[in-house]
Amino acid sequence: MPNLIEIQQKSYQWFLEEGLHEVFREISPIQDFTGNLVLQFVDYSLGEPKYDVEECKERDTNYAAPLRVKVRLINKETGEVKEQEVFMGDFPLMTEKGTFIINGAERVIVSQLVRSPGVYFGKAVDTSGKTVYTASIIPNRGAWLEMEFDVNNVLYVRIDHTRKIPVTVFLKAMGLGNNAELLERYNHHEAIQNTLERDSTQSQEEALVEIYKRLRPGEPPTVDSARTLFETLFFDPRRYDLAAVGRYKLNKKLDLNFPPRSIPAHVDENGNEVPAVEAVKTLTQEDIDAVVRYLLGLLDGKGEVDDIDHLGNRRLKRVGELLQNQFRIGLSRLERVVRERMTIQDLDVITPQALINIRPVVAAIKEFFGSSQLSQFMDQTNPLAELTHKRRLSAVGPGGLSRERAGFEVRDVHHSHYGRMCPIETPEGPNIGLIGSLTTYARINEYGFIDTPYRRVVDGKVTDEIVYLTADEEDKYIIAQANETFDPETRLFDNKKVSARYKEAILVVPREEVHFMDVSPKQLVSVATALIPFLEHDDANRALMGSNMQRQAVPLLTTEAPLVGTGMEYKAAIDSGVVILAKHDGIVEKVASEEIIVRTDEGRIDRYHLQKFKRSNQGTCINQRPIVEVGQRVTAGEVIADGPSTDHGELALGKNVLVAFMPWEGFNYEDAILISEKLVMDDTFTS
Repeated sequence: MPNLIEIQQKSYQWFLEEGLHEVFREISPIQDFTGNLVLQFVDYSLGEPKYDVEECKERDTNYAAPLRVKVRLINKETGEVKEQEVFMGDFPLMTEKGTFIINGAERVIVSQLVRSPGVYFGKAVDTSGKTVYTASIIPNRGAWLEMEFDVNNVLYVRIDHTRKIPVTVFLKAMGLGNNAELLERYNHHEAIQNTLERDSTQSQEEALVEIYKRLRPGEPPTVDSARTLFETLFFDPRRYDLAAVGRYKLNKKLDLNFPPRSIPAHVDENGNEVPAVEAVKTLTQEDIDAVVRYLLGLLDGKGEVDDIDHLGNRRLKRVGELLQNQFRIGLSRLERVVRERMTIQDLDVITPQALINIRPVVAAIKEFFGSSQLSQFMDQTNPLAELTHKRRLSAVGPGGLSRERAGFEVRDVHHSHYGRMCPIETPEGPNIGLIGSLTTYARINEYGFIDTPYRRVVDGKVTDEIVYLTADEEDKYIIAQANETFDPETRLFDNKKVSARYKEAILVVPREEVHFMDVSPKQLVSVATALIPFLEHDDANRALMGSNMQRQAVPLLTTEAPLVGTGMEYKAAIDSGVVILAKHDGIVEKVASEEIIVRTDEGRIDRYHLQKFKRSNQGTCINQRPIVEVGQRVTAGEVIADGPSTDHGELALGKNVLVAFMPWEGFNYEDAILISEKLVMDDTFTS
C-alpha cells in the first residue's frame, strides 16, 4: 500500500523540481517591442525558511522559503550582458505532513477532478428524433473547437462557442485543400458533399476571411489579419496549449503519434545519438483531419462515442499543477510589466532588478493560498480527519462544476470508480457525489489519471506481478475478485468458473479467460470506509454515515485501540503524521514528556520534540506522549510516541464498551442512547 499522503507530497515535489522550470521556460525570453532587449530567466533556487513549522504557528506567519531567480539581460545593440539574482517573494513550503502553514494556520490544498483536455465524441437526439453526432476538442488553455452534424447531415464547426460555420471552410483555412481535393480526401462522402453545398468559399484565403468575419464582426477583414488571427488561435503555443495530457488523449483516440513530451538529445544504451524531440502541444492539420474522419465514421456506424463521467476522461489537478497555473498567471502579468518598463527606461542604466516587479507573482500565490476554493482550512478534529482531507477529490472549484448546475449523472457512482474513487465516502447534502475520496491503493500517474493495482493472471494462474491500470485500460480486461481462492502450489484458481468484472458487467467466466485479479478486498474503498469492520454486512447508506462520522470523533483523555479492527488502524495513524517514528535503529537514552533522545547504532544522537497540549484548527487537543522507556531498543520506523486518538501507534477513535440493544422506558427512543454512571465516573468518554 502506498504512503497515504503521497498524493500531496509527490505533486509538490514535482512542482519544485519540474513545474517551476516549465513555467520559466514558457515565458523566457521576454523581448521588448524592438527586439533589442532580451530578458532571460536562467535558473532559480529556494533558500532556507526563516522559521520552522512550530515557530510559524506561534508567530502567525507563513512557512515559506525565499525564491531567488537568476536573470540575464542582453542588449543586442551593444552586446552587453547583465546578470543578477532577483528575489521573487517568499514561496510557501509544504510540511512533512502534506500541509501548508498560511498566517499560522494549517491549510490543505484539495485535489480537483476536472475534464481532461483531449477530444470527445458524443451523440444527441435531435427534436426530429434523429441521432446527431458531435465532437469537441478541449485544450488545457485556448479556444474550444466543436463540430456537429445538423439534421441534413451537414457538418458544422464552432470556434469558442461562436456562430457555426461549415466544416469545409475550416478545413480549407487549415490548408487541407480546395473543394475537389476535400472530396477526394474524404472519398466523396455524402456529408462532405452536403457541407460543400453550403460553403461559398473557393480558396484558403477566402476561407480565412470568412472565419475572420465570424470571429471579429465589424472589423475590416484582410487576408493578413485573418491569417494572423487563425494562427494565434490554434498554432501559437502561448495562446493554445493541449498540455502533455491533451496530446496523449488525442493520440490515443485518433491513432496519431505526435510526442506529448519534449525529450532532449541523448545517447541511447547502444551508443546511438538520439536527436531532440519537441513536444507537439498545439493543433495540427492531422488532428483536424482525423477528427473529421472519425465523425464521418460514426455516421457510418464505425467507432464509439465517449462517456464524460468515465474516470478515463477525468483527471486530477493536484497541488503542484494548481500552484503552477497560479504561478503562470502571476508571471504573465509580470511579463506585461517588464515589456512596458523596457520601452520607458534608459537603455544604459537598465538592470534586470529595475525591470522586474514581483508584486503580481506574490499576489497570485497569496491569493491562491488565501482565498482559493481549493485551499481549505485543515479539518484537524482527529488524525483520520486530517488524512481524509488530504486525500479528498473535489469536482467543484475554479474551472470545475458548480453545485447548482451538476446533474445526477455527474454525482453517480460509475463503474470506472472501482479501485480509484470510493463509492461510499461522500458528503450528504448538496455536495453529494461531487466530493469524493481516493481509495486505499490508488495512485496518480504522470498525466493525472488515477491508477489502481491488479495482479496479473495467466491461463487461470495467479502471478505475483502487480500492474497499475488506468480506467480506460481496465475496460479492456476481465478482472476477478480479490477473495477468489487459488491453490498456493499450482497458483491455479480453485473454481473452473470464476466470478469477474468486465466494464460495468459482473460475469461468471472460465478461469482461463481472466486477465487480472484485485490485489485486496479493500482496494475499492477509502481509508475511512476501510476502518469499518464487517463493512460487507452494512447497508451502503449507513456505511456512508459511519465513514463521515468517524472523522468527527473528538480525541479522548485515554485512548484504547479497537478489539475488532480491520488492519488499517496502524497505517492510518502512521501516515496521518500524528505519531512520532524512530528515524534510525538505536537505544533510547532519555524519555521526558517533551523530548525523547535516541542514541543511534552509528553513535549519533537523534532528538525528538513532542507537541504538548497544542490547540488544533478545530479546537481539539493535540498532545503527544512517549511510549518507550530508557534503555529500550528501537528500530527505524517504530512508533516511539503516540499522538491524539492513537494507542501504541494504532488509530483509536473510541472505546471498547459493552452495548445492549433494548428499549429502556422509552429513554433511548430514536437516536438517544443511555449510558451508565460508571462511564461518567471512569472518564471513559471524557475528551
